[in-house]
Amino acid sequence: MAAPRFYHPLALTADTEIALPEALAHHAIRVLRLKDGQDMVLFDGLGTEYPATLRIDGKKGFADLGAAQTPVRELAGRITVLQGIASSDKMDWIIEKAVEMGVSRFVPIRAQRSVLQLSAERQAKRMAHWQKVIESASEQCGRNRLMELAAPQTLAEYFREAQTGLHLFCDPDAPKRLAQALGPQDQAMSILVGPEGGWSPEEQKVALDAQAQAVRFGHRVLRTETAALALTAAISALQGWE
Repeated sequence: MAAPRFYHPLALTADTEIALPEALAHHAIRVLRLKDGQDMVLFDGLGTEYPATLRIDGKKGFADLGAAQTPVRELAGRITVLQGIASSDKMDWIIEKAVEMGVSRFVPIRAQRSVLQLSAERQAKRMAHWQKVIESASEQCGRNRLMELAAPQTLAEYFREAQTGLHLFCDPDAPKRLAQALGPQDQAMSILVGPEGGWSPEEQKVALDAQAQAVRFGHRVLRTETAALALTAAISALQGWE
């Protein structure tokens, strides 16, 4: 059985003993009921993991770290998902699965048709919650590099700052298929996925004006919680990324 993995928010150093943050220690000792001397793995979110041994002293937990390891678990290319903000449970699911699929960057888009509209206070809370989802999903799937989470923004705001590159959004009536839009040298791209109600005509114009390409991905309309994951899987397969 694989050793349980935990994200540690601070820099780690090989062959040292560290005190575990209170929340991490509680989860390991009280929730998972790990025992003193049990093997575990800590990772720093920047690509490195450390095999470790748990040491328990009362309610406190410590980890004796071994040598640094840098297994390759990222896709060979970079995929950014621009996701129109969906309802809370759907967003959690989309973010979790995006981590599992190897997405590099996730940008929540305040779309005109988003059901969930965030005030400044709610946005800060949702960002903190989504970050926890990313950390938990990374622990589970084996990634040692955290998917980057951008602040919510409109599509127009994103494209004002976005670099030139391959930007794709699905349109069942588009003349070009996904495979036709991808070139062998494309190593970075973004996927535009609308919320439950889809992109508005104004948002579609913003994307097209920014040279985003409409592509056909089958003859069916995918749900917002399905589209980015299906596209990521298809792109990874077409590009030969593992």
